[in-house]
Amino acid sequence: ISEQLRVGRCILYRGDCNNHRRIPALPFSGYQKELPKPLPLGYPIHPATIGEHIRKCRMDLGLYQAEVARRLQVSEDCLCYWENGRNQPHIACYPRIIAFLGYYPFDHETSTFGGKIRRYKYEHGLSNEKLAKELGVDEGTVADWERNRKLPRLVIMDKVLSVIFSNDAQK
Repeated sequence: ISEQLRVGRCILYRGDCNNHRRIPALPFSGYQKELPKPLPLGYPIHPATIGEHIRKCRMDLGLYQAEVARRLQVSEDCLCYWENGRNQPHIACYPRIIAFLGYYPFDHETSTFGGKIRRYKYEHGLSNEKLAKELGVDEGTVADWERNRKLPRLVIMDKVLSVIFSNDAQK
């Protein structure tokens, strides 16, 4: 199919496919292959920390750190520290983070009473002190419940579960 011309010059097809700089070039073939866009540098494929979840979502949406920081109502430095694992968000920021991500990023168990307490705290940005005040109990008691060290008495258990599930029903 090819013909040899002059010194080392090769014509693959009779149309002589040279570009304007006289460098031999191949003609375009009909073969095409679509490849997925390569992942950006630092893209977390399997995010483990809250910061990695934020970075993954930010990169998926094509947003800059400044835009995400504005949405989460924190400084750019703060967001950068979260994404790089240098710091963890304060629990008061968790509801905004969960809303930004569109899912609950924590992997702790939620089947036990303590897990339900922790999830409620994270979704509402409550410290032990604030949750204790809301429930009318001591903050140490809330910490014991969250760690599954103790279970509340039935009367208090009903109150706690009604608070947790009534707020979930309002969402």
